[in-house]
Amino acid sequence: MFELSQDHEDFRRLVREFAEAEIAPHVEEWDARGHFPVHLVPQMGELGLFGLDAPEELGGAGLEEGGFTYLCLAIEELGRVDQAMGITLEAGVGLGINPILTYGSQEQKERWLPDLLAGKALAGFGLTEPEAGSDAGATRTRARLEGGEWVVNGAKSFITNSGTDITSVVTVTARTGETADGKAEISAIIVPNGTPGFTVEPAYRKLGWHISDTHGLTFEDCRVPEAHLLGERGQGFRQFLKTLDDGRIAIAALAVGCIQRMLEETTRYSTERLAFGRPIAVNQGVSFQVSDIAVMAEAARTLTYKAAWLKEEQQAGRRSVAEVKQAAAIAKLYATEAAVTSTRIATQVFGGNGFMEEYPVARFYRDAKILEIGEGTSEVQRMLIARGLGLPA
Repeated sequence: MFELSQDHEDFRRLVREFAEAEIAPHVEEWDARGHFPVHLVPQMGELGLFGLDAPEELGGAGLEEGGFTYLCLAIEELGRVDQAMGITLEAGVGLGINPILTYGSQEQKERWLPDLLAGKALAGFGLTEPEAGSDAGATRTRARLEGGEWVVNGAKSFITNSGTDITSVVTVTARTGETADGKAEISAIIVPNGTPGFTVEPAYRKLGWHISDTHGLTFEDCRVPEAHLLGERGQGFRQFLKTLDDGRIAIAALAVGCIQRMLEETTRYSTERLAFGRPIAVNQGVSFQVSDIAVMAEAARTLTYKAAWLKEEQQAGRRSVAEVKQAAAIAKLYATEAAVTSTRIATQVFGGNGFMEEYPVARFYRDAKILEIGEGTSEVQRMLIARGLGLPA
């Protein structure tokens, strides 16, 4: 059965110390300004956070069969201090690096990955569109081959890490034709930042994740070499499904960081806050709520790291893809919904102070909701779990 080793816990401590020293003192200001602290990305790279499960020859840590749990620990600890910085790492690796690492040619890997793994650059993953979210098969962005180049036209929505000063590339899904049975042939294409016809739209005004970089993208006769096709033509849809399977576990880890912070905040506040001359924690109405958060933290963490362990076991050939898919959906569903619930409870425990921006529970309350939506909504997770149980479609 899975368990975290002393090396895992030492690594957790390292990332926590970094987050407390480099993020925590500034996060309230950055959140208020909607400022993305791009200078932290190379620092995270120096800690090796972007290359934990990448091979050493490309600049990674060489932990291909064990690095995923380390990545989840890093995301959890960053997310415990600020959810937006946690998603910066999660998307930078899961959506930016991993598609190229998994499906890229040797030339593509050697060109793009060294800087991405070192934190010198970021990459985005252009999947969602204005009319194609959960129904990614409804992709309208198109790419046609013309004179040895892909000509891309279309738009993408809600793309993380796509407009920073160090964004080097975005991988986009596009219709490249039709299959033999008349369905859309969807392929993945690498588009470098600065390519003529590729426009990064102004940053979104978001409910939460104010520090995270998020943009819409448009492509108007955007031309890239034919060799920028990622993986096999027509396999983009399958590639993105595999990418999201792994990403769901990482999002669950981000949710664990949120729940853990709410447990710490409510424990401290309910002990210090006096009402009628005594700490509010003496009231069962409060202590039971804090206890509920403790249960959610324990359950979410167990589900998440079990799923991470299963993924590593599957990489080693000891577990099936179906087992990992089911565990990922369960972890993502429970942990993200528990994160939303824990922030609501924490805000209630804090009372009026919980509604004030100078208290972190307000920021976490705003940030939590997207966890139930990104990388597969709660409804999609329930659909996948039901399918995994063999229930009729």
